[in-house]
Amino acid sequence: MESKTVALHTLGCRLNMSETGTIAQGFSERGYKVVPFGEKADVVLVNTCTVTDSADSTCRNLIRKAHRSSPEGKIVVVGCYSQMEPEAVAAIVGVDLVLGTAEKYKVFDYLDEEKEQIVNVDMTNEFWGAATTPADSHTRAFLKIQDGCNYICSFCIIPQARGRSRAIRMDEAIESAKKLVGNGYKEIVLTGVNIGEYEKASGTPLYKLVQGLLRIDGLERFRLSSVEPNTFDNELIAVLKDSPKTMNHFHIPLQSGNDEVLTRMRRKYTIAQYSDILGKIKEAFPLAGIGADIILGHPGETNQQFLDTFNFLRKSPITHFHPFPYSKRKGTLSSSMDDHIPHGVKKERVKMITNLGKAKLLDFSHEQIGTTSKVLFEKRDGNFFEGYTSNFVRVWTESSIDITNQIKTVALTNLKKEKLFGEISD
Repeated sequence: MESKTVALHTLGCRLNMSETGTIAQGFSERGYKVVPFGEKADVVLVNTCTVTDSADSTCRNLIRKAHRSSPEGKIVVVGCYSQMEPEAVAAIVGVDLVLGTAEKYKVFDYLDEEKEQIVNVDMTNEFWGAATTPADSHTRAFLKIQDGCNYICSFCIIPQARGRSRAIRMDEAIESAKKLVGNGYKEIVLTGVNIGEYEKASGTPLYKLVQGLLRIDGLERFRLSSVEPNTFDNELIAVLKDSPKTMNHFHIPLQSGNDEVLTRMRRKYTIAQYSDILGKIKEAFPLAGIGADIILGHPGETNQQFLDTFNFLRKSPITHFHPFPYSKRKGTLSSSMDDHIPHGVKKERVKMITNLGKAKLLDFSHEQIGTTSKVLFEKRDGNFFEGYTSNFVRVWTESSIDITNQIKTVALTNLKKEKLFGEISD
């Protein structure tokens, strides 16, 4: 008998990617064949994001695409958008199953039910582990160690979508990481909503968990996903610096370069404190690439406050920009504030920061020319293979043999049309 097929699509963060990987493995273990999203399938699962209005719109479009590609298939929509707007999701033509951020792990309990439509978005404080699996297509493995958030940033809907902070036990995390290495993954990225709160949720300091993970035989590369600046402590920096497995790449959310805006956002640091963390990271990792999220046009942000952000970013060692226009989310503190910024102004501010970010990343890429770097190659692009250096600069190199999921020493030689090229030297 021909096996059933499933297509999966993930929107949003690396945390979502790890969760989709675990769900994909569940389908594989039940005899399903995983096919590319957009192909006809018996089941199509969309793991959603709701961080912005744009994310919501993208979710709706993808759900419609899923129904068009598989009109006879079962359309399953799970995750944060389902949690926050279940009625809106259920109203989209073709949707059979709507599951929230906790219920999505129980998707197999619902698949065989014959009801016309099922909607279940019950919230829980239970921790559900997740990681990239062989059923997924990623070369880097994402390991979920934490979920939920106890912060109340004025702009953020995620605590409402994912609940209170909770975390995996250290021994379970290390066991999961060993399985990832055993499955052939050479690089692990720790993920969560707020992984810097790991100790408060688990009782174990994050640096001790990282120390344990870095000792795993066979693990060659290690990264952290986003870490809040107020939780990036000296002990963590010291443990990371002590291991050659640590990649020279860190993501430290900024959101604004002005203290008054940070206060309105209910962030837990000042610009001086943020700068101090950047300085410590660059001292420990002089070649580091540093990423940051930036929200432009938060209610009340004046033009001068925006310029403060622009100038801070221009002078800072941040190399990878992730700018977003402020998005009004129902039920957040910012949504009821006065002085909302016109869409056109937000769009122009995002454009200015985006262009600055492109210029800085191009300069950073140019600085790599003449150096060598270990590159983990992730996919093929014509006659070239594409991968990332330790400091997260994308590199292309030509090879006559398949080097996907291999780490090669690459001499970085030239920039062409804003792409960094290199030659394998080992």
